Amino acid sequence: MPRFALKIEYDGGPFAGWQAQAELPSVQGAVERALAALDPGFRAGARIAAAGRTDAGVHATGQVAHADLERDWDPFRLSEALNWHLKPAPVAILAAARVDDDFHARFSAQGRRYLFRLLSRRAPATHDRGRVWQVVHPLNVQAMRDGAAHLVGRHDFTTFRSTMCQAASPVKTLDCIAIEEIAVPHGAEYRFHLSARSFLHNQVRSIVGTLERVGAGAWAPDRVRKALEARDRAACGPVCPPQGLYLVGADYPADPFSGAASSRG
Repeated sequence: MPRFALKIEYDGGPFAGWQAQAELPSVQGAVERALAALDPGFRAGARIAAAGRTDAGVHATGQVAHADLERDWDPFRLSEALNWHLKPAPVAILAAARVDDDFHARFSAQGRRYLFRLLSRRAPATHDRGRVWQVVHPLNVQAMRDGAAHLVGRHDFTTFRSTMCQAASPVKTLDCIAIEEIAVPHGAEYRFHLSARSFLHNQVRSIVGTLERVGAGAWAPDRVRKALEARDRAACGPVCPPQGLYLVGADYPADPFSGAASSRG
C-alpha cells in the first residue's frame, strides 16, 4: 500500500482537538472521512497518524500526517480531491507527497515548532478573534525574553506540564524561545516561537502564560528560573487559553514535501 504524507492547515476552533473522539468533532476525523470518500481502506476504518496531537481550539499551519492508501495517487490530485471532500470544514491539505514505507509522521519527526500569538490592546480583536489570546494591559518584551532565557536547554519541565500529561519523563530540551513584538493599531502583538524535538502536554501554554505574567510586571524574570527549579506544577503561572497556539511545522531528516510532485502552487 503506498504511503502518503499530508501537510495540513486548520482552524482548531470548531474541533475538540486533533485526535478522533467518539461523538466529538476532530480534525483527524474530518481528514479520515475525506479519505474514506476516496479509498476503500478508510471506508473500512483505517487511521492516519500525525506529528502532534493538538488540543481543543489549537490551530495548525503545518501539521503533518501520513496515510496508507490502496491507490497510488498523483500527490497533487490527492490533495485536490481531499480538499474537495473536506468542504466546508476549516481544514486544508496544503501538500501531499509519496513517501517511503518507513516514514512515520510522529516517530520520524526530529522536531516540532509552535507559534503563540498574544495581542495586547484594550480594543477587542476583530479579524483575529479566536486566533489570538488577548490581554488589555501593556507588556514588557525584554522582561519576557529575560524570563524565557531560563527555559532554553535541557530541563525537568514538571512545573510546566499538565497533571494529565502521559509522557514518561518531564525532561525535555527546549531548543529555542524567540519573542517578536509587532506593532498593531493601538497595541502590540507578541509572537512566541518555540522549537523542540517534542513537547509535554500544555508545556507551550504554561510557558507563555507564565511569561505573560513577567511581561505584565507581576513576576520578575528570575522567578521563571525559580519556578522551573521547583519542579512543582503549583509554581507555574496561569495556563493561557488555546486559541493563540499554532503548530507550524514538524522537521524530518528530509523534507517530504520538497519535491515538485507534492504541490503545484
